[in-house]
Amino acid sequence: MLPFNPKPRPCKVCRNGFVPSKPLQAVCGLKCAVKKVKQDKAEDRAQIRTRKEAIKKLPELKAEAQTAFNAFIRERDKHQPCICCGLPLGAGALGGSFDCGHYRSVGSAAHLRYDERNAHAQRKQCNRWGAGRAVDYRMGLIERIGLAAVEALEADSQVRKFTADELREIRDTYRAKTKELKKTSKEATL
Repeated sequence: MLPFNPKPRPCKVCRNGFVPSKPLQAVCGLKCAVKKVKQDKAEDRAQIRTRKEAIKKLPELKAEAQTAFNAFIRERDKHQPCICCGLPLGAGALGGSFDCGHYRSVGSAAHLRYDERNAHAQRKQCNRWGAGRAVDYRMGLIERIGLAAVEALEADSQVRKFTADELREIRDTYRAKTKELKKTSKEATL
């Protein structure tokens, strides 16, 4: 005889009724127990991910947003020439590597760091070792977005502080935009 009075209850996984053989038994059998453990692990991982996201500090969020933005710019401009020198982006570099170069640098105009008009694909030779090549960049930028837009970028000196929620939104938006660009470029090649 069992030391407790078992009453029929529904299984937590399949919802079929069963009579438990142990006081804390929540599932009807081994298959449901395995499924329950997998569900619990997935829920735990989701909770951990949510908690980790909630405790991220501004510098970490800023870095994630910048990474997502830069990836979008590189994907957007990958078929265009370098904004500075006009050479193909992969010219002179192993593996065709290139950067997301900013016309007004992130250090001098942090409020424009996520502005699509201010960032374009740039060969690493021009961006890193050519000190950004500001004069050539400006000439290429005028060709792409026009003189009025370039002058508006140069005149914009409004200081802007990004909140954690804004940085998360920027990060998620540019991740989605990059994914969409990759999807459309993949469909175009098929």
